[in-house]
Amino acid sequence: MLISTKGRYALRVMIDLAEHQGEGFIPLKIIARRQEISEKYLENIIKLLVRAKLLNGLRGKGGGYQLTKAPEQYTVGAILRLTEDSLAPVSCMEADAAVCPRAAKCRTLPIWQGLAQVINDYLDHITLADLMQQDRSGNDYVI
Repeated sequence: MLISTKGRYALRVMIDLAEHQGEGFIPLKIIARRQEISEKYLENIIKLLVRAKLLNGLRGKGGGYQLTKAPEQYTVGAILRLTEDSLAPVSCMEADAAVCPRAAKCRTLPIWQGLAQVINDYLDHITLADLMQQDRSGNDYVI
């Protein structure tokens, strides 16, 4: 499993919006500047987050983006499952994978199932609120 820039940037955007939630709707260009992410690339990520109802978007003057829920209601796991094709450690465990003809006698399948469980449990127990508590010295965190 390798988390793409889309997943990492989505987390950064969500943390940024959580940290500035009292400021109302935040324009895309401000988020992009604070996070040092291309506006063009960020547009695609934001669209995905809005479509999934993780963010509200408002067009026009005073527009921008904001969280739809409190930071403690968003898990890292939910955000990454939305942005990544899969969090499965091996291809045979992906949601759309065909049933492997060797599954019944595969000696390594239990390892991958256990690893998938550990990954999902771990990521589902970290919230945006938790990430906001880490190193509040500035917006210079790296994910």
